[in-house]
Amino acid sequence: MSSKRISLTQYLVEQQREHGHIPGQLRLLIEVVARACKRIAIQVNKGELGDVLGTAGSENVQGEVQKKLDIIANEVLIEANEWGGHLAAMGSEEMDSIHVVPNRYPQGEYLLLFDPLDGSSNIDVNVSIGTIFSVLRKVNNQRGISEEDFLQPGKQQAAAGYCIYGPQTTLVLTVGDGVAMFTLDREQGSWVLTQENVQIPADTKEFAINMSNMRHWDAPVKRYIDECLAGKEGPRGKDFNMRWIASMVADVHRILTRGGIFMYPWDKREPEKAGKLRLMYEANPMGFLVEQAGGMVTNGRQRILDLQPTKLHERVAVVLGSKNEVERVTCYHLEADKQA
Repeated sequence: MSSKRISLTQYLVEQQREHGHIPGQLRLLIEVVARACKRIAIQVNKGELGDVLGTAGSENVQGEVQKKLDIIANEVLIEANEWGGHLAAMGSEEMDSIHVVPNRYPQGEYLLLFDPLDGSSNIDVNVSIGTIFSVLRKVNNQRGISEEDFLQPGKQQAAAGYCIYGPQTTLVLTVGDGVAMFTLDREQGSWVLTQENVQIPADTKEFAINMSNMRHWDAPVKRYIDECLAGKEGPRGKDFNMRWIASMVADVHRILTRGGIFMYPWDKREPEKAGKLRLMYEANPMGFLVEQAGGMVTNGRQRILDLQPTKLHERVAVVLGSKNEVERVTCYHLEADKQA
C-alpha cells in the first residue's frame, strides 16, 4: 500500500475512469450504500444509549423475530437509495416483496438486494454484525419492475459487498476486479482504502460450522468434520481449529483476512428446504467476494453463482472459503450421490 491514503470515492473513480470496470451510475450507487452503512454504524455503536437494542415485537417474512436495529437498518438503506435515480427497485430480508422506487423519483438501471443487519442474534451481546448487499443490472428496459427481474444468477452481479461493524467499521467491496477493504475513519468521516487485492489462502486449518447441528447433518458433512476433528492422527494429518460467530459477515471477514472454510449445510431438521441462508442477498454477494479473492463457493454440489433463483427469499446450503477445502467437501457430496 502507498503511504498516501486513498478514499472510497477516489478508488471508485479510478475503477470507472482508468479501468472501465464500472459505469458512473454504479459508482454513485455504491457511494450511497457506503454512506448508509456509516449511518447504520452510528446507530450500532450507540447501543443501549440509543435505545436500539432488543426486539421490535414483530417478525419478518422469514418468520424470524425482528430486532430494533433490523428495522432501523432496513429503513436507512431504503431512504438513502430510493431518491438518487440509480435504482429501479430494492429487495431486503426484512421485506415480503420488492420495494419499487416511487414514481416521484427517477428510476435507474440497477437493482439492490440487501440483508440490512446480518447476525442479529449478536446485537445485544456486542459481537460483530454487518450489512450485506448485492447489485444487479435491470435487464428489462421497460419502466415496470417485478420480482422476476431480480431472479438472476449470482454470476451476473455488477457489484457486491458487506460492511462489518466491529472494533473497526470495515467496508469490503468487489466490482468484479478483485476485493478491496475500506476502514471508516471516524474523525474524518470517510472510507479509507486499507487493503487491495485480497486473497484467500488455498489451504487452511480453520473451519466454521454450528456443531450443535451435527446430529442433523448429511453423511458428507459428517465425514469432512470428523476428519478435521481427528487432527494429526487422522486422515488429514493436521490439527484444525473451529470458529463459529453466528454472524455470516464476521465469519466470512475472518476467511477473507486469513483463510478458512465456512459451512451452513442442508440438514434434516427442515429437509424440504435447500438450506438456511438466503441465496439472493447472502450467498450470492458473499460468493462473489470469495471467488474474487481466489476462494470457492458451492452448495455442496455446484457453484452457487451458477444457480438460477426461483424466488426472492430462496434458501441455499453454503460451503465457502479456502479453495482446496471447499473442493474436498464438494467431492464428498458428489461421491455420496454416486454411491446412492
